[in-house]
Amino acid sequence: MDLFTKAYQFTAAAEARAAGLYPYFIPMSGNEGTTAIYQGRRIIMCGSNNYLGLTTHPKVRVAAKQAIDEYGTSCTGSRFLNGTLEMHLELEKELADWVGKEAALVFSTGMQVNLGVISALVGRNDVVVLDKDDHASIVDGARLAWGKVKRFRHNDMADLERVLKAIPEEQGILVVVDGLYSMEGDIAPLPDLVTLCKKYGARLMVDDAHAMGVLGDGKGTAAHFGLVDEVDLIMSTFSKSFASLGGFIAGDHQVIDYIQHSARSMIFSASIPPANAAAARAALQVMKEEPERIVRLNEIGDKMRKGYRALGFDIGHSQTPIIPIIIGDDTRTFIAWRMLLDAGVYVNAVIAPATPQGRQLLRTSYMATHTDEQLDQVLATFEQVGKQLGII
Repeated sequence: MDLFTKAYQFTAAAEARAAGLYPYFIPMSGNEGTTAIYQGRRIIMCGSNNYLGLTTHPKVRVAAKQAIDEYGTSCTGSRFLNGTLEMHLELEKELADWVGKEAALVFSTGMQVNLGVISALVGRNDVVVLDKDDHASIVDGARLAWGKVKRFRHNDMADLERVLKAIPEEQGILVVVDGLYSMEGDIAPLPDLVTLCKKYGARLMVDDAHAMGVLGDGKGTAAHFGLVDEVDLIMSTFSKSFASLGGFIAGDHQVIDYIQHSARSMIFSASIPPANAAAARAALQVMKEEPERIVRLNEIGDKMRKGYRALGFDIGHSQTPIIPIIIGDDTRTFIAWRMLLDAGVYVNAVIAPATPQGRQLLRTSYMATHTDEQLDQVLATFEQVGKQLGII
């Protein structure tokens, strides 16, 4: 058997391209937050994780440029050896203070945070317990760990208790959930999760990649529920509200120190470049100085959820500015995506395995900087496409 046989037999992408319905790796020639340039046309961007619109904020841009002027473009080494700057340590302190934890540790990407943290903590005699809708980075981190992996039905606390009850008391347990689920925009039931983790002696890690800057006055899911002290580890990325690239984990000082000396994805990767660290710091400062952005973002989420429901779309259980339009079929999802793009609205087409079979959807997401005029245009375009395809 030739190892490449699977590659030669993979035709799905080519077939979608030939049909003009391939919705991935779409090249943009410009991106200014709420709008982007595609094939010479300006379109409304409703497929970005730039929730607070900070990628174009003057303070963030200036900070990144100044960091390049002062430090160059790369640290050319891992954090473990020569790649730690004073700026990294300052950023870590500011992040820990922001989320209400003793310490934080910055990684080069959000994916590396979950790969490194979970695999460092979960040993041979341990169990990691995942929500079935957890992000792929959490799943892969669990795969890299030496311990056992258990899963429970999405946001189903009875099923989680069934799983926890069956784990022997002598085994360490780490429960990992998304705070805000990136495809359907629903929130983890953190109060119930905390109760069960305490009952069964489990530690709780919350992935706030999409919740940071959105929930809890921008401080994430634990802050949203007033449970910062009850959550053991808070993770987030810089590629969403922080308008950069990278990620961090925050928790008790001793736990973070252990992760710092054990997480292979950090130890064996080059550190986050100066421009990215500076951009994240500046974005955090803007969050503190301009809280109205977070308020505006959630007002937009309310407006769009009401608008889609009034038109007759199925938006599932969304509670946030991430709003799915559930279609339930691959082909119609791709056709709807194409029609929206042709009409000037960019969204994301999502099919299995990123979402369960039968829940194929168009993922829409919004920014604090979207105007009411843009939002009304998006709703009108969705109404037109939805009627043409018989979705509404």
